[in-house]
Amino acid sequence: MSRKWFGIAALIVVACSLLFTSSCGDPQELTSIQIQPGSETFGEANIPVIQDKGAQAQLTALGTYIHPPVTKDITSQVTWASNDVQVITITSGGLITATGTACGGSLITATVQTNADGSGVSSSGAVVSGNMLASVTCFTGTGPTITINFAGTGSGTISSSPAGLGCAATPGGSCTGSFPTGTDVTLTAVPNGTFGSWAGCDIDSGATCILQNLTSNVTVTATFN
Repeated sequence: MSRKWFGIAALIVVACSLLFTSSCGDPQELTSIQIQPGSETFGEANIPVIQDKGAQAQLTALGTYIHPPVTKDITSQVTWASNDVQVITITSGGLITATGTACGGSLITATVQTNADGSGVSSSGAVVSGNMLASVTCFTGTGPTITINFAGTGSGTISSSPAGLGCAATPGGSCTGSFPTGTDVTLTAVPNGTFGSWAGCDIDSGATCILQNLTSNVTVTATFN
């Protein structure tokens, strides 16, 4: 009788062992991805967007698995993407960078295409992704003003880069325009006759006047002959 019960007990142990092994053999399945931080904002409303160029933040992708339940860092295993690379770019390692050329928001995604476990065994073939919002604040403030006084007896036109100032140059007249603080502004004169000279520029060469790192109101004189 004891041998009979011993045999039954042995069968139970073997069955439990097989069940445990089968459960452990299930592929680890990725169920969700969370990106940290959940949002990131560069810049301020009183700072020109160009000054945000090169600002960076490192993102981390955390994957949640079952079989067994665990959360782990999968930053290097996901495919990163930005839906607006004019605002924010992202490297394959999850480093986001503000381009300095545009403002607004960019949706950043981290995706696992194969949904495989650490050993490379495909679990379900699903696509799992997570996202976060990275933003660059638009400049909304007012900046310093450039005033151009026209001297001489000639005429022509004045334009600026970046845009913000442009007008016809007439004897005794003037022209004004405002620019974000910290901007480098290039003024270009196009004379109807000949251009004489500039006064008040940081750098001037021929018909071009450059004002660097504009932080306060500036008055420039342009002489047309």
